[in-house]
Amino acid sequence: MPFSIDFLDDGRVLEWEATADGAVATERDDYTPRFYVAARDPDADLDLTILQSVYDQHPDVVATEMVTRRPGFRRDEEAVLAVDVAHINRVTPLARQARQLSAYPVGDIACFNIDLSREFRYCLETGVDPTPASELSTLRLSVPVTETSNDVYGELSVTGDTVTGSPTDILTAVQGALEAHDPDVLVCSTSEIVPTLYEMATDAGVDDFSLSRWPDVDYQQLANQSTYSSYGRVGHSPARYNVPGRAIIDESNTFFYGETNLDGVLDLVSRSKKPVQELAWASIGNVLTAIQICEAHDRGVLVPWNSWRHEFYKPMGTLHDADRGGFIFAPEVGVHENVHELDFSSLYPNIICTRNVSPDVIRCDCHSDRDDVPGLGYSICDDRGYLVDVLQPIIDARDEIKAAIRREKEQDDPDEDRLAELEGRSGALKWILVACFGYQGFSNAKFGRIECHEAINAFAREILLTAKQRLEAGGWRVVHGIVDSIWVTPDPDVNDDDREDLEELATEITETVEIRLEHEAHYDWVAFVPQRESDAGALTKYFGKVAGDDDFKIRGIEARQRSTPPFIEDVQRSCLERLDATRSRDAVLDCLQDAIKRLHAGRIPVEQLVERNRVSKPLEGYTQNTQNVAALKRARDQDLAVHPGQDIEYVVVDDGKTSRERVALAHEEIDSYDASYYETQLIRATESVLSPLGWDRTDIQQELSGAREPELTDFQ
Repeated sequence: MPFSIDFLDDGRVLEWEATADGAVATERDDYTPRFYVAARDPDADLDLTILQSVYDQHPDVVATEMVTRRPGFRRDEEAVLAVDVAHINRVTPLARQARQLSAYPVGDIACFNIDLSREFRYCLETGVDPTPASELSTLRLSVPVTETSNDVYGELSVTGDTVTGSPTDILTAVQGALEAHDPDVLVCSTSEIVPTLYEMATDAGVDDFSLSRWPDVDYQQLANQSTYSSYGRVGHSPARYNVPGRAIIDESNTFFYGETNLDGVLDLVSRSKKPVQELAWASIGNVLTAIQICEAHDRGVLVPWNSWRHEFYKPMGTLHDADRGGFIFAPEVGVHENVHELDFSSLYPNIICTRNVSPDVIRCDCHSDRDDVPGLGYSICDDRGYLVDVLQPIIDARDEIKAAIRREKEQDDPDEDRLAELEGRSGALKWILVACFGYQGFSNAKFGRIECHEAINAFAREILLTAKQRLEAGGWRVVHGIVDSIWVTPDPDVNDDDREDLEELATEITETVEIRLEHEAHYDWVAFVPQRESDAGALTKYFGKVAGDDDFKIRGIEARQRSTPPFIEDVQRSCLERLDATRSRDAVLDCLQDAIKRLHAGRIPVEQLVERNRVSKPLEGYTQNTQNVAALKRARDQDLAVHPGQDIEYVVVDDGKTSRERVALAHEEIDSYDASYYETQLIRATESVLSPLGWDRTDIQQELSGAREPELTDFQ
């Protein structure tokens, strides 16, 4: 089972297998990647042998043949043209030439299995399982932010040990660590470490330096850096590199390794057939698509190059009814005591599996007279959809892993390594399940369909409404509900003797909707926060004290926001503790006043005031002199490359200025900070805590200044 696969320029492929004695390479020179050409319209009468004869004469084509495959889940097997290519780099160019090389009008033919990543394609076509048979060894290399734009590193961390000195000193330390550990995986803080080390070796005349396990190839560049936009959010994708014999995990360009761990990555490797290196840089949707492609491959279904699924015709009324999200029951702003949170377990994935919602069976022709989707009138075929076969094993696996985590935690002496492994795997599967719903409505999804997205939402609305009605009938009052979660408290108008047991109600609802309703938490109290400029409740901002627990559950407020400085977060959590202990606004204000005094006295370490914000555009693209702009100007002055989509960290030193002197970058030597600015941030964070009690920042500021307006109750 190779954990890494390398493609050499001459067409050879290296399979690297991890063993107890080190990695072993198997060389193959007979691999020929394949793509397919078929008629776009299943009823079209196209003679593909004409195109076949042209491809047979092409120097980059090894062989062609007519085979039977399914060009889509809704199509039967038909004759398609299979084209075997001499080198993996020639697949896309040859596919682009398909229309140019044929006499067919544009739109008559379609190409399949084109844009698959290299290692994934190899595993899919050869049947290779990239799950490592032995434990992988790792080596971490990292550079501080001040070194990232340098052509020569003066400092480098190797396995946690900082190395400084000349290029030769640093290269010697890296080479020594490679020889000592012989790692299968290089975990790099940035992938640019790879080419930079080689350039340093060339300039320093160090001829024997190499990260590679293959003597003939040092490293390969797989992709250039790029900036992209997804759902209105700018992201940055660094350049990607390959070192033969070792998988590279770029910590600046990995989702699953960052959100879970290597165990989580390896779990998804076994399910997606994407080797470690590709899995590490892949997005959630990319991995989900790979799992779907594996299922399609097993069913003989080809993978479309470009999505051309049209939206089924539907009346205007249906369009209106379908264009809705999940169920929302707006929260009641304020503090509520004795609250229970109930969650449907993996609601959207379970809707897909229990209702058989899948692109290949939604609105089928064979049951067009049925109204299977509530409120929309869509039919769902009785045949099992492919998406069910994709998701059900993941749902079952995560349930088993979560049960194993509970059992391990119940032990007198839990195995922390075992817990870390289980939690990494659980977290990785969670993200796949989270994305499976939204991906059905993604325009570029290989196998998505908007009708599935609409149907899932329709079922979800009905399920949560059913739960709400049954809970209220059982003597419980709903104080908030959103998509798959519902918060209830005992209805004061119902006698305790008449109120039904919550666990029994949850079991009954589970049996009714066929999806498990779990008791997520019991709170001593929960506070729902109003919107900033409105009295209406914010849907995802709340905090509460879990019964029998010393900690709080916090969502949406500053302590959960990635840009919040540690000092502001700590003070907000202290305010929550005061509120829990005293239920007193004055106690919270005392906490705030103490923090403000320490702030103005200069007693807060500057590292506790670092803000981290995402850069959304190049420096030249900004029209306002924001703090981000000031930070970007300082970074440019220091030759630090900060791309759109990346984060920049700084401390506000004088917010009254509009120049680059407004902030200082986190790595700089900082002597002072703008206490007034951070005081405003403290008040804002305290407002989040006190707003459920009816206080806004104006009230807080008046109280702090001693200018509070008297109320009638003050004279009683």
